[in-house]
Amino acid sequence: MRLAVLASGRGSNLQAILDAIATGALEARVVGVFSDKPTAPALQRVPEPLRWSRKAKDYADRGAFGTELADAVAASQPDWVVCAGYMRILGDAFVQRFRGRILNIHPSLLPKYRGLHTHARALAASDAEHGASVHFVIPELDAGAVIAYAPVPVLTDDTAESLAARVLQVEHPLLLAVLQMTAAGRIDEQSGRAIVDGQPLFTPLRLEFATT
Repeated sequence: MRLAVLASGRGSNLQAILDAIATGALEARVVGVFSDKPTAPALQRVPEPLRWSRKAKDYADRGAFGTELADAVAASQPDWVVCAGYMRILGDAFVQRFRGRILNIHPSLLPKYRGLHTHARALAASDAEHGASVHFVIPELDAGAVIAYAPVPVLTDDTAESLAARVLQVEHPLLLAVLQMTAAGRIDEQSGRAIVDGQPLFTPLRLEFATT
């Protein structure tokens, strides 16, 4: 399975993918890492020929940046595109070009808390449970069909930072579990719904992982 990975930050989810490939836990190959931030540490996790980065502000408009990004991703011939900490909203044209083959990991139990500051919002709402979700990407932000999620308890003394750290502990195994199913040909999207093993998911898969 050929993976194009989009990342804007440190690349911890990317590293989890690379580690799983190295140990044989994931039958895949990262064919490119693409970033909107040339200084993103994620880029340093792969050899230089696999890196692509541009500053969006250097382009005349959002569409021009999106077109060049899409062309670069397409040139790597990916089977799937994985947004792993990619903080820029993908344009409609990009999403439609790879529709049904773009996955994103998001730090909330979707459909709750699309967008940013998810941990603080979960605390403000006095949620008992928070977590991470893997979903298909559609033009609407964080609104695509959810394939699987991993919950974590919200503790009475949690801060946004401590809750974020606990969610990160389940993000990596959650993303890998979905990618393993994807590599096995078990994941698809049809008519806006996630399909697993040929059957539509009426509720996302709940996957449990230990946290400290």
